[in-house]
Amino acid sequence: MTFRLPFGPLLRLPLLLTALATVTGCATTPGDATESEAPAPEISESRGSAMPDGDSTVSPTAPLMPSLLFAGGADEFQAWRCTPAQDLVAAVTEEELRLWSAHGAYRLLPAVVASGSRYQQGDLSFWAKGDEAMVESANGRLDCTADMTRSTLTRDQRPGVMFHGRGNEPGWTVSLAHDVPELSMVLDYGERELSLPYRVVEMDNADGRVKLASGRADQPFTLELEARACFDSMSGKPFPARVTLSLDGETYRGCGQGIAPAD
Repeated sequence: MTFRLPFGPLLRLPLLLTALATVTGCATTPGDATESEAPAPEISESRGSAMPDGDSTVSPTAPLMPSLLFAGGADEFQAWRCTPAQDLVAAVTEEELRLWSAHGAYRLLPAVVASGSRYQQGDLSFWAKGDEAMVESANGRLDCTADMTRSTLTRDQRPGVMFHGRGNEPGWTVSLAHDVPELSMVLDYGERELSLPYRVVEMDNADGRVKLASGRADQPFTLELEARACFDSMSGKPFPARVTLSLDGETYRGCGQGIAPAD
């Protein structure tokens, strides 16, 4: 059978920030709308993006991104391959475990255990010892084995970037500036580069969803970010976000992560 981590009432717990399949491809107090690791204030309707001609009476600032797109201070992302078939991504700090699946993301707190490491929120628990882990909820149990890890991207590696995404065939990348609502794209294995203003169309902080659209009428695009387990289609490396870019009639799908400023 297909195991699904809990939805419904469990997702309303204050510290559980909604929902936990393979695809290609900072932290506030519970209930806060946005991620404190992203540095700029949230964008308002009056200053949502640059105007199509680039003119604006008030210089716009980049919006805060949902917390669940970030590693929350963890140094790496860990992939877990589980039975029944489901693939998870985890990021661990002393304060919490962030866990992503095909259905969304959870935040679990450390719990007492005789051996190994255990994290829990409500009836959802994650227990790991060495390369083995067990995930339990009211809906059943997953038996998981650790797979590859990937170091989190940093501002030293991507200066001035708040979110970075990428995909394959053809190779492409997207980067959101940390200070202004501007998106940089490198497409077709580097043969085409664009830098465009954007506006926020949708923002669901609890579910870790963002939809952006172009701020220029002459060059439309949309970019969707979802806090879901994502694995690079070529390397298999784990990411906490799915990225979907629609541009010029083409759809590009890949993975990405939020990048917090240096401490």
